Amino acid sequence: MRIRHLTGVVGRAVRASGGFKPMIRKVVSLYRREGFSGLRNGFRQRRDLSQESAKRNDYDEWIERYDCIDDEQRAAIQKRIAVMPDRPLISVVMPTYNPKPEWLKEAIESIRNQLYPNWELCIADDLSTDPAIRPLLEQMSSEDSRIKVIFREQNGHISAASNSALQLATGDWVALLDHDDLLPEHALYCVANAIVANPSARLIYSDEDKMDAAGRRHDPYFKCDWNRDLFYSQNFFSHLGVYHKALLDTVGGFRIGIEGSQDYDLVLRCIEHIDDDAIHHIPRVLYHWRVHAESTAGGADAKPYAALAGERALNEHFARRGVAASVEWITRGYHAHYSLPATLPLVSLIIPTRNALKLMRQCIDSIVGKTTYSNYEIIVVDNGSDDPEALRYFESLGEDARIRVLRDDSPFNYSALNNSAVAQARGELVALINNDIEVISPDWLSEMVSLALQPGVGAVGAKLYYPNDTLQHGGVVLGIAGVAGHANKHAQRPAYGYFGRTCLIGSYSAVTAACLVIRKSIYQEVGGLNEKDLTIAFNDIDFCLRIREAGYRNVWTPYAELYHHESATRGDEINPQRRVQFLTEIAYMQQRWGEVLSRDPAYSPNLTLDYEDFSLAWPPRVEALGRDVASS
Repeated sequence: MRIRHLTGVVGRAVRASGGFKPMIRKVVSLYRREGFSGLRNGFRQRRDLSQESAKRNDYDEWIERYDCIDDEQRAAIQKRIAVMPDRPLISVVMPTYNPKPEWLKEAIESIRNQLYPNWELCIADDLSTDPAIRPLLEQMSSEDSRIKVIFREQNGHISAASNSALQLATGDWVALLDHDDLLPEHALYCVANAIVANPSARLIYSDEDKMDAAGRRHDPYFKCDWNRDLFYSQNFFSHLGVYHKALLDTVGGFRIGIEGSQDYDLVLRCIEHIDDDAIHHIPRVLYHWRVHAESTAGGADAKPYAALAGERALNEHFARRGVAASVEWITRGYHAHYSLPATLPLVSLIIPTRNALKLMRQCIDSIVGKTTYSNYEIIVVDNGSDDPEALRYFESLGEDARIRVLRDDSPFNYSALNNSAVAQARGELVALINNDIEVISPDWLSEMVSLALQPGVGAVGAKLYYPNDTLQHGGVVLGIAGVAGHANKHAQRPAYGYFGRTCLIGSYSAVTAACLVIRKSIYQEVGGLNEKDLTIAFNDIDFCLRIREAGYRNVWTPYAELYHHESATRGDEINPQRRVQFLTEIAYMQQRWGEVLSRDPAYSPNLTLDYEDFSLAWPPRVEALGRDVASS
C-alpha cells in the first residue's frame, strides 16, 4: 500500500528525535510547512547523510567502538563475579584431532584467559598422529589443574571423542569449543551471568563471528532469540552453545553416526525434552570461528557430509516427534516440507477491492491458472466499485462455483472489510490477499497451508516481490521506522538476505496481510483485524502481535513466491485525511505496543532500526559490558 511508504518517511527519525512524541511534533511541523513531499525529502536527506557518515557495515570500526572491553569494564565484571551468589562450574568440552599446534594452544589460552574463573577444560584427543599434540596437551594440563585431558586409544571421530571429553566434565553446564576456535575473555562471564539471571534456562547460545588466518574478525552473525522454524532451516545455535549437563545426560550425549552435524543433532534431541522458553540467547559475540580450508566456517561445501548429516538429524527429529515432514538440504540451509492431510482443508481466499479491473483480473487469473492446491474458494469483497467494466467482470466471476462476490458500500475500512468476509468464509483456513497480488510459484498455497496447520503456528506469510524482481516482503521487523518495516526490502531476487533469512523458513513477529494464511479459528480467537483503531495501516502488524500474544508463532516462508504490484492503483500523494489517519495509527501502535516494538525477538539488538537491510546498529541496543552488572 502507498500508505506503507509513509512509514519509512516518518519513522526513521524516531530515535534521532529523542523518542516518539518529539518526533511526531517535528513531523507535524514539517508537514504543515512543506506538505508530504517536503516531509519525505527532508527525511530522505537525513537518511542519505547518515549512510555516508556511519559506515554502517564497517565491522572493524564497530568492534573498536562496541566490542572491546577496557580495564574499567574488567573491574566491573570481576566485581560482579565476586558477589555472585552461586558461581556455576562451566565445563568446556573440546575434542581434538591433529589440529595445528599453534591454533590448539591459542584455543586453550583463550579459556585460561577468561575473566570468569570457575571453569574446567575437558579435552579428549582422538589419537592424533601429529607427534606435537600430546606433549603440548600434557604441558598445558600440568600448568593448570583446571585442564583435564584424556588420550583415546583408538580414533573414533568427533562424536566419540566429544563423549570421551564429556566423561571428564563435573560442571552443571557444558560449553562446546572446537580445537582451533577462540572465546573472548568475557565469554564465560556472560554465560555464568545468564545462568544466574535465568534459572529456568537449559540451553544457552550466543552470537558469533569468523576469524581469518591473520586473526581479523569478520562476518558477524547477530542472531535472533530462539526461533524454532529458523532452527529447522539452519543450526544457528552453534556457536557458542552451552548445555545444562543434566539435559545432556538425559539425551545420552553425542550420537555416533551423525558426524559433521553432531551439534545440530544434539540440540534437536535436547529440545524434545524442554519448552522453548528454556532456551536463552545472549546477544553478544562470544565465539570466534576460525576459517580455514577444512572448517565448516568456510561453508557447507567444505564438509558436504555435514549437510547430509544435518538432513538426517532433522528427518529423524521429526519422526521422533510424530511430525509428517521431510527435510532436504538446499545449499544455504534446509527446507522442511510439511505434509498436507489426505483430505485438503478448504481455504477461503479473501480479496477486497474497489474497481481495479486490470489488477483483479491478473490476481484471480494467476490464482486460478497457476495454483496447484485444489480446495479453495475466492471471496471478492467489492467495496463500492462504480466502474461498469469492473462490475461486469465481477458479475462474470459468479460463473465459477469457487468464486463469490460480496458487495460492501461502507466507507473504506480494510480491517472491517476482511473481518466481515471472514465471518462469511466457509474455509477451515482463510487467506488475506491484496488485489495487486500475482502468483509466481504454483505451490504457494500448499506451502502456506502446510505450515499454517502445524501446532503452535498462527499467521503464515509469503515472499513477495515487486514487479522489478526486488523483494517487497521478507517478513516484518518491529521497531524499524518507529513501528515496523520489511526485512531486507529491495534486495534483488532471489534475495538470500542476512545469513539466509530471506531464503529460509523462519518465524517473525509479524508478516504482511498482503498475502497471509491462518486458521479461521485463530483469526476469530484473537478478534480479527482492529477495525476501530487501525482502518488503513498497521492492522496486520497489530493482528500478528495479538496472535503472538495469544501464544502462537508467526511463520514466513520463501517457498510461496508472489508478485506484489504495490501502489499500482494510487498516485504519488495520499489525501490529507489519510495523512492525518496515518499519524493517528502510528500513535495507536506506539501506545498499544510501545515496549514490544522496542525489542523484536526475531531480530537482533545489534542490527539497525534505521534501515531494512540488517546492517549494523550504531550503537547496538545492548548494555555495554560492565554496565549490565547493576541489572544482573
